[in-house]
Amino acid sequence: MANKYFSFKQFTIWQDRSAFKVGTDGVLLGACADIGNVSSILDIGTGTGLISIMLAQRCDADITSIEPDRESFDQAFENVNRCNWNNRIKVLHTDLQNFNHVQEKFDLIVTNPPYFNDSLKNPEPRKSTARHNDFLTTVDLLEGSVKLLKDDGRLQLILPYVEGNIFIAEAAQYGLFCNSMLKIRPLPTSEISRLILTFSRFQKKPVERFLTIEHGSRHEFTDEYINLTRDFYLKF
Repeated sequence: MANKYFSFKQFTIWQDRSAFKVGTDGVLLGACADIGNVSSILDIGTGTGLISIMLAQRCDADITSIEPDRESFDQAFENVNRCNWNNRIKVLHTDLQNFNHVQEKFDLIVTNPPYFNDSLKNPEPRKSTARHNDFLTTVDLLEGSVKLLKDDGRLQLILPYVEGNIFIAEAAQYGLFCNSMLKIRPLPTSEISRLILTFSRFQKKPVERFLTIEHGSRHEFTDEYINLTRDFYLKF
């Protein structure tokens, strides 16, 4: 069972009621997201509020966080209210399909989306929804991003390797092109397990980078991973 809360250097994430717990994927996206020249951010499926709070620590942007699951929304709302940057984060109980934001578009959209398609589902419906894309399909995400991004805005997300490469091809059909790709492996000898992808409306050759999390033994972290997350993790 996951701990009821997860303590970071400058904030605490309570997660006992959220369908989506604190995990390495969310921390990586929160630490890696490109916040350059960003004044407005949309976090799709915020879960505990982790990524939104991390981004608020890293930059001065106004952040809108949306979450369709009621208990996860309640917990994200409470986590945000407890953090030092609550005046810049707005948490809304809605899904992307029904999110109505007509006044402003966003410089950056971030999401750690559900990605399982046909695999065996968790018997608990809320956990299944958090990991399977029945309720947030690739089409939903791409159509929403095209509508909500500024002309020079960026979409960033983290996906498993196979699903990430499929998403790159699908995004191009919506006029969103992969500009950068961070390839993440757990160990030096491991295959690439995750991709952090950045999309925009401008087509150019993607910049590829690599990140290895551990040297070889459990909890022996690489310098690059420590440097990336040292502003957040207590152990660093």
